Amino acid sequence: MKHTLILSLLGIALASAAAHAADKPNIVHIVADDLGWKDVGFNGCTDIKTPNLDALAAGGAKFTQFYVQPMCTPTRAALLTGRYPFRYGLQTIVIPGPADYGLDTSEWLLPQCLKEAGYETAIIGKWHLGHADTKYWPKQRGFDYQYGAMIGELDYYTHSDAGVLDWFRNNKPVKEQGYTTQLIGNDAVKYINQQDPKKPFYLYLAFNAPHTPYQAPKDYVDRYPNIEDLTRRTYAGMVTCLDDEIGRVVAALDKKGLRDNSLVIFHSDNGGTKNAMFAGQMADLSKTKIPCDNGSYRDGKGSLFEGGCRVAACANWPGHIKPQTVDGTMHAVDIYPTFAALAGASIAKCKPLDGVNVWDTIAEGKPSPRSEVIYNVEPFRGGVRQGNWKLIWRTLIPTSVDLYDLAEDPYEKNNLAAAHPDKVATMQDRLNALGKESAKPLALSYVARVGLAHGKPNMASEDGKSPVSTDGHGPSITDEGVGDLDIP
Repeated sequence: MKHTLILSLLGIALASAAAHAADKPNIVHIVADDLGWKDVGFNGCTDIKTPNLDALAAGGAKFTQFYVQPMCTPTRAALLTGRYPFRYGLQTIVIPGPADYGLDTSEWLLPQCLKEAGYETAIIGKWHLGHADTKYWPKQRGFDYQYGAMIGELDYYTHSDAGVLDWFRNNKPVKEQGYTTQLIGNDAVKYINQQDPKKPFYLYLAFNAPHTPYQAPKDYVDRYPNIEDLTRRTYAGMVTCLDDEIGRVVAALDKKGLRDNSLVIFHSDNGGTKNAMFAGQMADLSKTKIPCDNGSYRDGKGSLFEGGCRVAACANWPGHIKPQTVDGTMHAVDIYPTFAALAGASIAKCKPLDGVNVWDTIAEGKPSPRSEVIYNVEPFRGGVRQGNWKLIWRTLIPTSVDLYDLAEDPYEKNNLAAAHPDKVATMQDRLNALGKESAKPLALSYVARVGLAHGKPNMASEDGKSPVSTDGHGPSITDEGVGDLDIP
């Protein structure tokens, strides 16, 4: 009798655990790299085909005001900390290949939070939050599984930068053939197929496409004979290959029987590149027509204008997100508390979050709880949006100020600063206050210490650490831009 009672209680406990797990959605968080706002069909693109992303957007929420940071590393840090990157020194440029710093290890990251709520966690794709010491690597930051690149830019076929391999699985270098977008897709499908339906998972699927170098399989490039410009044709092939792999991932969820309990969210890490200085350092693109299209939004990657920070984004979860266009404002920092709430995860170990839970906005199109967006806070510039008013303040001499009413002028054509001095002063006060809270930019400290010349990536070795680049060189001025620091 006692034995039967124990088995009965165990069965009840297991059933309860399984039911509890079923309440927690799987989360597939897909991030593209340097994708133009208008380079997807659901935002009006006509010359590049993205049927899988378009289907996700049509069956779920298409976001018109989804904001990120203007560059890669800062956005990825914001996503995984729920905090603006000026809080911990990652607000300026990206982490250059030769650099020795990374995301502060005292930050409690999203995968750590979700693991404590019973999730399996994986990153497949690009990291770019620290690579010179394994203490910064994904496996040390809450991810159970890792596959892909640690730095920012790599050859799509050799998986290397400056002759240094940047392709890993669970901290071990991987030498294999293949095009990175397809390899990432293959691994994501394999990962999904291996999951236990009774245990929820968080998959951070971070493609490096369509970041430079502009490379695509010939059969994808050949799909676009009507695009005259070769760079745009190649870029189109990259985007369509990305779309195909996302389609395969969604199909794998469906085949596994997980689709109805899986939130799929997609966005770019910043706006499409418009300035060759921010395009990368593997090739000289100064005389190349950059192929990204941000539509009518002003400027692009690296800029505080809308084209740099307002990105293509959508979310889909059958039965939970109604098909709609969501105009509510949300920012990358909102991902953390929103996912945590869906997962029933505690945020007690987090430092104070800048993000807010925007699930009702995503799922039902309700007004966003977010009234302010901080575009960035740096020693030489800052940007803030309060309601529909947006201020960009460049503090280097000669200083300049832009003020826009985004409700009336989303494309930032009419600078209203002279007509509204009180509004300018109030918003400058806000940026000054945040500036006093800011950590010193690690990138600027590194550049001052090491210099500007380009060197090989400073990848951690098997002992977990690697000295600062032995050739004595630091990041290139084209390593996604130190350059003109007053660029808006």
